Formats: sequence, structure tokens, C-alpha cells
Amino acid sequence: MTQTSERRPARASRDRRPLVPVIFLLVLALAALGVWWNVFRTEAAGARADAAACSSAEAAAPSLDPTTVQIRVLNATDTAGLAGTVAATMQSRGFVVTEFANDSSPRRAEVAGVGEVRFGPRGAEAARYLELFLPGAGEYQDTRADATVDLVIGPQFTELATPEAVAAALTPAASASAAAC
Repeated sequence: MTQTSERRPARASRDRRPLVPVIFLLVLALAALGVWWNVFRTEAAGARADAAACSSAEAAAPSLDPTTVQIRVLNATDTAGLAGTVAATMQSRGFVVTEFANDSSPRRAEVAGVGEVRFGPRGAEAARYLELFLPGAGEYQDTRADATVDLVIGPQFTELATPEAVAAALTPAASASAAAC
């Protein structure tokens, strides 16, 4: 008696489709594509950030023009006429002096050292610029709405920084901005 089996004959290995390796290669290709997309996206974002930083550095330089800065010179010392003398010097350097007088604010008693630079949120950049002219001055931010900056002369004031000293203080900042761009 012979038995016949109804099994199909085994196919040759060349007829089988390599489904698992094909799926593995497709997943690997998608992962590589995702990595490259992330690299290019990150690189483009970095380039945009660098360009924005350079354009803001270039835009910041004109605001250091003294003719665009409005200041009030206030005397917080007992020396008469000191505010007028400092105001005349600042005007000769190109600043717009809107007022010079004795300091009558409640902060007068708190002014120590060479002086103080008072400003509102809109005058912060101008205040940093003015601090170059009065080295060692403290700063005080108040709530004023305009960009006017108060240059308050303190009891230890002797003189303003020379134009050469101010230019020397600005030179490293300008060259660092240019080197970064």
C-alpha cells in the first residue's frame, strides 16, 4: 500500500520573496532620511539666527549717535553750577541736553560715588552709552515713558571721560560684533 501525501513540494529558495530584509531596509532608509532632514533644518535655523544677530548688531550702531540721545543733567552735589558745566560739555560732544538743574528727586540722598544714570525702559540703550561718559556711575531704571536719560552728577565726580576714552571703550565692542558676523 502506498500512501500519497497531499503535500505540495517545497519551493526552491530562489522563488521565496525576501520580505523581512526589504522591510528592514525601508525602515533604515526612513530613519536616515529623518536624520538628514533634522540636520538640514537645524543648520538652516542656525544660519537664520546668525543672520538676525548680525543684522541687529549692525542696526545697533546708529543708536550710539549722540544727536539721538536726549539727556537731562542733574547736580546731586553741593557744588554750584556743576550741572551747567557738565551740560555744556555734553552739548559740545553732540548730545541733546533738554534740561540742567539741581537734583530735586527723592533719590538725591541715595546718589553716591561719581553719579548715577537714570532711565526708563525705552532709554536703556542710551543709558548704557552714557555710562561710558561717566565711568563708575550707578544706574537706576524708573518708570518713565520716554527715552530721556538723566545724568546725575554725584559727590565724587571729578570729570567726564575723554572722547578718546569713550572711543577706546567702544572699539572692542564694535570689532567683536564685526568679527562675529
